[in-house]
Amino acid sequence: MDATGSPAVDWDVRAVRGRNGRYRNVENTRLFRGGDGHRIFTRFVFERGERVPRAPLPVVAPDVAALRHPPPVGVRATWLGHSTVLLEVDGRRVLCDPIWAERSTPVRGVGPRRFHPPPLPLAELPDPDVVAISHDHYDHLDAATVKALAARGARFAVPLGVGRRLARWGVPADRILERGWWETAAVVPGELELIVAPTRHFSGRGPLDRNRTQWASWIVRGRRSRVCFGGDGGWSAVFGEIGRRLGPFDLTLLEIGAFHPAWGEVHLGPANAVRAHRALGGRVLLPIHWGTFNLGLHAWHEPPEQLREAAAEAGIEFALPRPGQAVVVGQPLPTEPWWGALRS
Repeated sequence: MDATGSPAVDWDVRAVRGRNGRYRNVENTRLFRGGDGHRIFTRFVFERGERVPRAPLPVVAPDVAALRHPPPVGVRATWLGHSTVLLEVDGRRVLCDPIWAERSTPVRGVGPRRFHPPPLPLAELPDPDVVAISHDHYDHLDAATVKALAARGARFAVPLGVGRRLARWGVPADRILERGWWETAAVVPGELELIVAPTRHFSGRGPLDRNRTQWASWIVRGRRSRVCFGGDGGWSAVFGEIGRRLGPFDLTLLEIGAFHPAWGEVHLGPANAVRAHRALGGRVLLPIHWGTFNLGLHAWHEPPEQLREAAAEAGIEFALPRPGQAVVVGQPLPTEPWWGALRS
């Protein structure tokens, strides 16, 4: 057992694969606790509740002129919905898990539809230094968005195996930075590097390719500032390990939506996001993975409400921007419950 009481784990691995060639988590992980998969799926399909906003969300149009000039020092993050974030770190840009699609689905015209339009047209997005992909699920890896960015010359940092998908979509091999856990991609030598870190999740875009590619979080390291983009993943002792090796962080981006006790080993939820933020040694927490697609059983506004309570109890700094709103570390943070007016 380690100091936290968790089973001792050897985190010094680049890739964990079973005899069947599929990637797996270092810690024993169940997609559904207690074999609840069928019941959860049935509820997801047939149960209604308040899972979709009753009125349009108050989207903020980003200041394109300002985005053309990243702050030379420090961190600015523009939340564009779900897990899509434009990070500006010490004058460099990293675009995380971009999805501009109307739906998160493998089937055209079917599946979860956006609650709001993308706050910024893709054509107006300043060119990023790199696009970071956490894993290949449809709400994180969107083929149309990747192709559009690739046509502009974008480079992509991806976990193991995901590079093959991008290559099939026409991304040149010399613009794909594929790395395994704990490996580094020097994007702009001396100014920007990305480090892959483990998460506790799974991958796949269909019933036959489960876990054929790796999943990961990304550590963004500038000349002075550090950011942890958590991607997807349940609570894990690895957060403390990442904090010890690569922290502390000026900003953490951690998922709070699509949570449920049955899949608590592969999704954080609000309380565990706060717990992970503290283990990472984060200064400001920016919650992601909520407010754009109906992917859970909870009310659409429940994740930020629980996050505000958990963060206040823990005494941590957090930001809850409107879609399209920028957050600057070191400046006043948006924390008001802007979604409250949409519940009446």
